[in-house]
Amino acid sequence: MTIKKAKIGIVTVSDRASKGVYDDLSGQVIMATLDEFLTSPWQPVYEVIPDEKDVICATLIKMADELGCCLIVTTGGTGPAKRDVTPEATEAVCDRMMPGFGELMRAESLKFVATAILSRQTAGLRGSSLIVNLPGKPKAIRECLDAVFPAVPYCIDLMEGPYLECDETVIKPFRPKN
Repeated sequence: MTIKKAKIGIVTVSDRASKGVYDDLSGQVIMATLDEFLTSPWQPVYEVIPDEKDVICATLIKMADELGCCLIVTTGGTGPAKRDVTPEATEAVCDRMMPGFGELMRAESLKFVATAILSRQTAGLRGSSLIVNLPGKPKAIRECLDAVFPAVPYCIDLMEGPYLECDETVIKPFRPKN
């Protein structure tokens, strides 16, 4: 029996990284963290795109609807700058929002930096995909993933997605006992 790999979208939203001005460290941190967390097979679907709402929307739609990603994680574009439009793009493509993800990420980040209140991360559902916006700084990405990821596998279970198994010595997912 062949186990189907879960597809997970990783989207870095950055004008400069998309132009090759600097390397995308944030997307690499997400992939490395997911490699640490997950023991079940998974396949990254990775893109680096500019801070353009229409491009972000099109990328999220493609990953959810065409490529079948059960989880799509974005990094960047969640601050108060005029070009930071990742949350607006996420809200535009989602059927339902999951505000608890952003609330928990901000609460966790406030333990480390007072400016966490400036972050506008959110999460939502599109079809059978969970879309989660992360901040752009690699350290903050790991802190936020450590906080919210325990709920991700069960959320995907509830959406009838692939069963994500984790290395419980690294991250312990919550699943109710039957």
